[in-house]
Amino acid sequence: MQTLYRRLLKLMPRLGMQVTDLGPGSAVVSRRGGRVRTPLGPGADLLTRDGGRYQVTTTGEDAWLVARNQTRQKGKSGGRLRTVPLGATGAHLLLDDQAGTDERKLQLSAAEYLCHQHVAAMLDFYGVNCVFDVGANTGQYAKRLRRLGYKGRIVSFEPTAETFARLEKAAEKDPNWWVYQLGLGSEDTVSSIHVGWKTMNSLLPPSDYGRDRYPRFETQRTEEIQIRRLDGMMEKALDGIAEPRPFLKMDTQGFDLEVFTGAGERIADFLGMQSEVAVLRLYEGSPAMNEAIATYEKSGFGITGMYPVTREAATGRVVEFDCVLMRAEAAPAKD
Repeated sequence: MQTLYRRLLKLMPRLGMQVTDLGPGSAVVSRRGGRVRTPLGPGADLLTRDGGRYQVTTTGEDAWLVARNQTRQKGKSGGRLRTVPLGATGAHLLLDDQAGTDERKLQLSAAEYLCHQHVAAMLDFYGVNCVFDVGANTGQYAKRLRRLGYKGRIVSFEPTAETFARLEKAAEKDPNWWVYQLGLGSEDTVSSIHVGWKTMNSLLPPSDYGRDRYPRFETQRTEEIQIRRLDGMMEKALDGIAEPRPFLKMDTQGFDLEVFTGAGERIADFLGMQSEVAVLRLYEGSPAMNEAIATYEKSGFGITGMYPVTREAATGRVVEFDCVLMRAEAAPAKD
């Protein structure tokens, strides 16, 4: 004898409803048709309007990713997704079937992500409350820090007029993000910077290697900018912070060591730093990687992370690294 429950389910289609049976004692009733049930595992089912438009990928125990299948979109991958567990962290790397076709691009994207994660973790661990963002461009670095949860002060320096206008716009709604239209270096002066090289504007001319690698270096426009020493800017930048714990980030296209020198004895105030160091020099007169790192280590910093920024497509050689360094003695004491 049929139960009242079963009788009611049979009546539903006559009323324009679709019934999808999920098992003993459970069903889904919907006005629109085309519902498809996809079992995921014990006690879990996926109900979709069109089963052909979705795919399910396991992302760990009792967890699944549901994504639209891309096979119907021109130029897209086949939509085949797989997950790679990242050790015992609980995190998974999600890859589609095209991810391995450009190993260099995959590696560099992963390195960029891991670098930002590492810096954010170091800022939190060391209790950093002011980041000096030297060579800020349009504010990409500061915005990433905010997305990763850093809430302390950010002081950004960008010398060129057009780029600074965009930086100022990016920071206008963030009262704890200060911006200065200045370059930093080893002396207070006025100098000319090469512009029109997008994110690679530099006070230094390109090397022969740089010219061969980047056609943009053929542009010869320059702009006159103000340059200040870092030690002369620190009191203003740290004003109002009772116990400053600063971090120095430099991305100045071959000029990082000049910025570092301009900190003078005040470099001892910094708990950590990040610098772009060159294995293959793009700019004439820029320091080699071993020279820059030796200078940083001599001042008491130790490397906590090295992340490739660019690599040659033809050879696989790394051109530049983002190098993150911290003062070990500034780390919080263990309980």
